[in-house]
Amino acid sequence: MKKSEKVFFGVSAVTGGAARFSHSRCLRYTIRMNGFFFAKHTALLKAALVLGAVLSCAACASNAVISDSLSPAELIQRAQEAADRNRYKLALQYYHILLERNSTNLDLVCVAEYEIAYIYYKQKKYPEAKAGMSALLARYNAHEDGLLPPQFKRLATIVLERIEEKEKPRPGLFRKKTPEAP
Repeated sequence: MKKSEKVFFGVSAVTGGAARFSHSRCLRYTIRMNGFFFAKHTALLKAALVLGAVLSCAACASNAVISDSLSPAELIQRAQEAADRNRYKLALQYYHILLERNSTNLDLVCVAEYEIAYIYYKQKKYPEAKAGMSALLARYNAHEDGLLPPQFKRLATIVLERIEEKEKPRPGLFRKKTPEAP
């Protein structure tokens, strides 16, 4: 085999037959070729990932157009589906529209106010959740005639207790314990 003859993966380009070569020479050539392949395609992969991220963020940032013909039950259903998929912004839009369209129906107002506050709780936005739950409980205290659905009062009380537990300072590993007064 001549020195100017190229060897590709152990086959001579001139003779087409097997060529004498060392294993390390073939391996180096293969690594160089694969490195070029991956370098070339990595740039395409990065570009595709960036484009996908931009498109997904653009889809999340846009406000949904919510039909005027949706019934309150459909609004609640779609809001719950959005919240189940962790699309809290969309779920909040549905509940706010439910509040706007049904401000005179106290049952639906309680549903929407509780769900909005609960979404804030799930997002760990405790001040907003606490304010929403407190406002809902204030509504219950103002209407003591029993016309409001009782389940939301109980649920709001439970969530407020959980928020208060989370807001309590917990003794950590690195905090100094203060001596108790006798």
